[in-house]
Amino acid sequence: MSAVPPPQRYSRPAVVLHWLIFLLVALAYFAIEFRGPRGAPERAFWTGIHLWAGVLVLLLSIVRIGWRATHAAPAPVPGPALQTCLARAAHVALYVFILAQPILGILLLNLNGRPVTLIGLDWSFAVVGPNPGLRPAVKEAHELLGNAFYFVIGLHALAALWHHYVKRDDTLKRMI
Repeated sequence: MSAVPPPQRYSRPAVVLHWLIFLLVALAYFAIEFRGPRGAPERAFWTGIHLWAGVLVLLLSIVRIGWRATHAAPAPVPGPALQTCLARAAHVALYVFILAQPILGILLLNLNGRPVTLIGLDWSFAVVGPNPGLRPAVKEAHELLGNAFYFVIGLHALAALWHHYVKRDDTLKRMI
């Protein structure tokens, strides 16, 4: 029996999930950066948008990881071993980010004694109870991870553009 060759492109669901998660992460960053000072009327709205985006990122990330676990990805574009290793490391880091960041955000609210409440739904949830002693460490981790991933996401985008415009290979085209 011969092995089935890997696909040349990512599947349509993988592409849609990738770009939806990208848009939601961008929306979460936008909302938290432009939410306004404490007490400002727009702060509650933008915080609500941030929460919605985070919860949706978490849910879609779980779906995406499940999809990726059951569907083959295209083979890596041939290149130097270091480049392949860095690409894999960046992808693992991005998957950790899209899972850990929303979880840390949920924990941050819950540890402060607040459930996650999504604007427009008559529903809220908590996964842990209040813990004022643990909250500062989780807040620091959520903010540190969020700030660090400006850099990782930027490198990911620059690498895709470098592959497309400098190397002129099909790396970016496989995810469009």
